[in-house]
Amino acid sequence: MKTKYIKSLILMMSVFLASSCKDLTEVNKNPNGVDPTTANPNLVLSTVLTETGKQFVSLNYDQIIGGVMQHTQKDGWSGEHNDYDWGQTNSWSGWYAILTNNQYVYDRSVELNYPLQQGVALVMKSMIFGLITDLWGNAPYSAALKASEGGSANTFPAFDNQEDIYTGILADLDKANTLLSKNKAEYNSTIVIPDVYYAGDPAKWRKLANSLALRYYMRISDKKPDVAKAGIEKIVGNATQYPIMNVAADDATMGFAGNSSADSWPANTRDDASESNYRRIKMCNTLVKAMLAVNDPRLGVWANKVQIPLVIDPTLPAKSDVIKNGKRYLSPDKVAGIPIDTNQNYVGLPVSLLSGASYNMSPTAAQGADNPHVSWLNTMYKAPKGDLLKARLMSAAEVHFILAEAAQKGWAAGDAETHYKAAIQASFTAWGLASSYAAYVAQPSVAYNKTQKQIIEQKWIASWTAASEAWFDYKRTGYPVLQTGPQGKRTVLPVRFYYMLDERNLNKANADDAINKLESTTYSAADGKNSAWSKPWIIQGAGKPW
Repeated sequence: MKTKYIKSLILMMSVFLASSCKDLTEVNKNPNGVDPTTANPNLVLSTVLTETGKQFVSLNYDQIIGGVMQHTQKDGWSGEHNDYDWGQTNSWSGWYAILTNNQYVYDRSVELNYPLQQGVALVMKSMIFGLITDLWGNAPYSAALKASEGGSANTFPAFDNQEDIYTGILADLDKANTLLSKNKAEYNSTIVIPDVYYAGDPAKWRKLANSLALRYYMRISDKKPDVAKAGIEKIVGNATQYPIMNVAADDATMGFAGNSSADSWPANTRDDASESNYRRIKMCNTLVKAMLAVNDPRLGVWANKVQIPLVIDPTLPAKSDVIKNGKRYLSPDKVAGIPIDTNQNYVGLPVSLLSGASYNMSPTAAQGADNPHVSWLNTMYKAPKGDLLKARLMSAAEVHFILAEAAQKGWAAGDAETHYKAAIQASFTAWGLASSYAAYVAQPSVAYNKTQKQIIEQKWIASWTAASEAWFDYKRTGYPVLQTGPQGKRTVLPVRFYYMLDERNLNKANADDAINKLESTTYSAADGKNSAWSKPWIIQGAGKPW
């Protein structure tokens, strides 16, 4: 019985191999097929980059993580998004399929002596393996992409310890930094056409490599503080040898072509004429209230104002409920005992609500219905493409927040307040609000207060549509402080994905070994150790996030 790793190999080969037929004496080759032993790796690199961008957006926007980190909530078909009702179905097979293709890019580039493609492939390998281990914990790594070599150890790969995966990632990123250190004209190959992130600019890929290293050094900062401190200080202390992202123009982003559902922003309304997927994603009141409290103008970029605000008017006769001048006026007795949000501009759905579709006196309780009393996502999210509709894989804002936190710890990473402000400025610039930055940071409620809590809370806001990084920070720091709602599967937030059922069946011995290395908690409950509330190595023994 073959595992998903064999399937991933077959998927990769299908990109190149056309069908053939045999007779007794010869094999006929399709002249339109591409031989993987002679192909240009750029043919596959474009797929690696676009598939990564698409899966990243889906994970963080219309699927699970936006709900976990309370950026959004759904008012229909909401169990996974709002309530962490995941089961053992969240599969990593799509990520490993990308990694298999990426390994081809790397191996073929080694054969051709293309250092540029080698460096890019190592960056992508590091980013994706980092995401896998952050989401699940221990995972196949050192033998994960060797199914073609045969043997049981490669067909049914062991799960590497999370610590070893981070160590391998950091080593690969250091190697990538060297491979990407030449000027563009010095390379014997180009990736201008397939590179949908940076249009073939090796200098920006090099910045991404070193910025990812900062991400993973900070990730291990509680478990291996000496290693993290030395790594971050090494990078910050030698900007010539280790350039990093500094401004929004350095961000690793991918726009959408918008030609079909396969290359468009997810949940757009051109490909979903009923608008149901767009309509059922609403702003979460956790994020809305946090942004309103600091007069954050990014809220107006990400969300629409409520169509019809509610007004409770004690001067009205009993049982009054009338719409006039674009507002709905209610007498106090009409809302007695009913949670009401009367903000006149932005209203988010509470977390894990029993009946989100009927919240805030909605005139209909139908799932994904036209509730005019809560904030929908900005109308731009209806479109298949747009200037702001991008996969945001890493940003200069994240880098500066990392360095602000490092400096706040007392490490030699620059001035914490300077990085904190630069992070916010980079985020504002990325969202087209550069002119609003100065007024925002001048507010006493935003001014740097020298705490990790403030840094992580601002980083959480800035992670809109890229909330997985906020989840990983939350697990490490406990910030922002988030509460579940009445329908939440547990009374605290989860900290990992379950190992999926097919992996446990097909690669049982190794999956069971990985499960046994998880730390059970009082919230693991009936799940056993393979629980979304069991702790992987990175947060074991830390007492965080709960």
